[in-house]
Amino acid sequence: MANKPDTDDSGQTESGKKSGGGLAGLLIVAAASLVSSFGLFYFLSPPAPSAAACPPGEGAAMTVTQPLAQDQVYVEMKEILITIGSAPADRYLKLNLSIVTSGKDNAAKVKAAEPMLIDAFNNYLRSIELSDLEDPGFYPHLREQLARRSELVLGSAASNGVLITEFLLR
Repeated sequence: MANKPDTDDSGQTESGKKSGGGLAGLLIVAAASLVSSFGLFYFLSPPAPSAAACPPGEGAAMTVTQPLAQDQVYVEMKEILITIGSAPADRYLKLNLSIVTSGKDNAAKVKAAEPMLIDAFNNYLRSIELSDLEDPGFYPHLREQLARRSELVLGSAASNGVLITEFLLR
């Protein structure tokens, strides 16, 4: 007896039956994937930056400074020169700083405390590694730490921040 394909009552063979829903199933799968892709993109993407944002590459090293007050005074400190590294002293850092303060009375207080400020700055600067100084993203942290030490020595009423007027790494 020859092998004959199985037939049903309508006369169609089993191999001729459609499976899976065809074109309608493909359209449903495509629509579901589009909806899920939109949902993932919408809910997982970060919020759009505001129009006042800095262009890429410039905002990382910039810090927000307060507007210039009428009675703000800038007190220049002595030059700070520190060797970098522990092996031979062939690398050094040269810094010129200004302390931002308000009023002439606080300026006199800053000048009187200059040796203590330089000591506080030196202790911090000696703990910095050369790799930190070579990283451009480290500079806002450096300014923040110097301002913190200035506030610890002078008090927050006398110190309103630190300006780095000269930075030389050799």
